[in-house]
Amino acid sequence: MSKIMIIDDDKHVCNTLAKRFERLDHSVDCSFTLEEGLNNIFANEFDVLFLDVNLPDGNGLDAIEAINDHPIPPEIIIMTGDSDLEGAALAIKLKAWDYIQKTGSYKEFKLSLLRAIQYRHQKQSNAYEQTIKRELIIGKSHKIKASIKYVSKASNNDVPVLITGETGTGKELFSKAIHENSHRKENDFVVVDCAALPEHLVESVLFGHSKGSFTGADTDRVGLIRLADGGTLFLDEVGELPIEIQKKFLRALQEKRFRPVGSKVEISSDFRVVAATHRDIPKMVKEKQFREDFYFRIASIKIEIPPLRRRKSDIPLLTEYHLDRKSKFYNESPHEVSDEFMADLMRYDWPGNVRELFNTIDYACSDAFQESILFPNHLPDQIRVFNIQKKIEKTYQLKNQPDFVEKRMSPVETLGLKEFIEKMKYKYIADLISYTKGDIKTACQLSSLSRGHLYSLLKKFKINEN
Repeated sequence: MSKIMIIDDDKHVCNTLAKRFERLDHSVDCSFTLEEGLNNIFANEFDVLFLDVNLPDGNGLDAIEAINDHPIPPEIIIMTGDSDLEGAALAIKLKAWDYIQKTGSYKEFKLSLLRAIQYRHQKQSNAYEQTIKRELIIGKSHKIKASIKYVSKASNNDVPVLITGETGTGKELFSKAIHENSHRKENDFVVVDCAALPEHLVESVLFGHSKGSFTGADTDRVGLIRLADGGTLFLDEVGELPIEIQKKFLRALQEKRFRPVGSKVEISSDFRVVAATHRDIPKMVKEKQFREDFYFRIASIKIEIPPLRRRKSDIPLLTEYHLDRKSKFYNESPHEVSDEFMADLMRYDWPGNVRELFNTIDYACSDAFQESILFPNHLPDQIRVFNIQKKIEKTYQLKNQPDFVEKRMSPVETLGLKEFIEKMKYKYIADLISYTKGDIKTACQLSSLSRGHLYSLLKKFKINEN
């Protein structure tokens, strides 16, 4: 028996689906508002969620990310009465299981439910991500766990992988994790920095060359593809690989055979390709700057690494890890982090991602020298200036809120009770988010609000959690 949640303001739809699903021997709960439904989801564990799009207190699509923050999120099936193609695309991009129109037959609902349950059972019985070696990938956020899930899948096969993400997010770490968890881990992990390859020697570096094949070729040279035999070839910044080389590489990738420069004999290499880039490869393909056939060949599995600004809850863990590493491996004096220092780390947007965070911590420790506690004044000037500007902008936004959330409250005697309560609610939530620096988990612990209820209040009062 599976547990099913239905969130829909149409009671007839809820009751009809509930009765039919219960006949299939499933347990069904119904909620008629988004807030009530989110509270139920975070208070319990459901296998499948049927979620309406247009609800009285919000849009179901906007709640998908919040729902996926559940430790064990349900499979989400979106229901809608509209023919919204953009909504359908967004739902699938947000990893909803299915997107069904309410005008469809019950058979569609039943089949989607059965397949979602089947998929969930299969997923739970093959939880690779729980055993994967990921010592250097630090984080517990939902977004980083989602990326790690793809790493675990990629480690169990030999198909090419394309890892995308901004500079400094840790694409090479993820590539190494795929290699270290695969059957190729005993062989070499060969790195090719495509952005640093000399233009006139790209082919020679990759494929090797024979003695005398060109000026300066005094000896035979083994190419990096051959060195990766039995192991993994990591193409870092693959978007920089010249188009003319992509064509030759494509054949080597398909056949696992190639001819070194100047040689008449083909040689073989059993290598697995993992590529990474910070560039928009599909856009490059459209602009004829990257071969479409080569793109499809290297991107059988695609893994997107989230930027640090989208997983700020991992900043304390990353900071603790880096400080501990500095103390253990570099014999540096240990440093502690003040609450104000951590608050400024959480407030900053980190355009350079994890790499910038680690460099910032290095700078702060150097600036503090023998001072044992890190304070905001130990941070680089550009971070302190950014955070001060952000505080000023937030103050300006508060001053320009609608009347019911104005900064200075009207005298009690001029307000009705309902309006006064709304003002107090806004002030409490705004202060709560400010105090916790946008850390939703901590905010929920302090306020005793469920995550779903807190998200609905943030949306209602238009408060930015960051």
